[in-house]
Amino acid sequence: MSEEKITINSIDMESQIGESETLLDQIRTMVRQNKLAALAAVVIAVIALAAIFAPLAAPYDPYAQTLTDRLQAPSAAHILGTDELGRDVFSRIIYGARVSLMVGLVPTVISMAIGTILGLLAGFYGGKTDFAIMRLADVMLAFPSLLLAMVITYTIGGGLVSIFMALILVNWAGTARIVRSQTLSLKEAEYVEAARSIGVKKWKIMFRHILPNCLPSLIVLFTLNIPAAILTESSLSFLGAGLQPPSASWGLAVVRGKKYLFSEPWLSIAPSVAIMIVVMAFNFLGDGLRDVLDPYLKEQ
Repeated sequence: MSEEKITINSIDMESQIGESETLLDQIRTMVRQNKLAALAAVVIAVIALAAIFAPLAAPYDPYAQTLTDRLQAPSAAHILGTDELGRDVFSRIIYGARVSLMVGLVPTVISMAIGTILGLLAGFYGGKTDFAIMRLADVMLAFPSLLLAMVITYTIGGGLVSIFMALILVNWAGTARIVRSQTLSLKEAEYVEAARSIGVKKWKIMFRHILPNCLPSLIVLFTLNIPAAILTESSLSFLGAGLQPPSASWGLAVVRGKKYLFSEPWLSIAPSVAIMIVVMAFNFLGDGLRDVLDPYLKEQ
């Protein structure tokens, strides 16, 4: 029995090493062949660095009000002009990148972790466990995500924490359904049956044998869920249910500049373009990763 365990573990380790090398080769292939995805990754890296080092990258204090400089047009002193309170628009967009990336990353990571665990449990155990988890997921998916997020933020109040909670509650169900469907097919695989036959514990089978095979799909889903979360935060802030002034939020900047759309259009256009660039970059990166990680696309 011990020799069989050693043999299976060694085979698993060799296969994992081979898969990791293959994955790196596939990503290099994506960089060579899909220039758009590579460019998107560079854009995301630049925006992330600007957000991290915002105090160094921003030329002005984003919260400093100078009423004598209000509603100035774009110039050498203010690249994207100033808003109705004399604040530098470019500096507020840089600081707004912090909010957008935090809203994109933190709730997405937490909601996908919850959805992954629940999806593994539902697919592996089946029966009543599967029924309870999937019916709860169906209830969450039955409501429009933006409407449900608005109800949550209006109930518990605005702010970054409220948006995090709203996005986590809204987004976990989709991940759970995807992981469950993959678990249902993977748990019948030969290597899983071999692990069961030698007495490997169920939680080890789920997290050491099934979960690694779900990672390619989860990586792609992660890159596609981030822009969805950013758009949801921007929509909530635009509708008044998200962050409140004086927060440097792109969605909040769009709605505050809406009344000056015909006289000072840069107030709404600049943050709108920033949202568009980030969302498109993550979508292009997700498409590129899907091309190299999805086995079904490789067979075509």
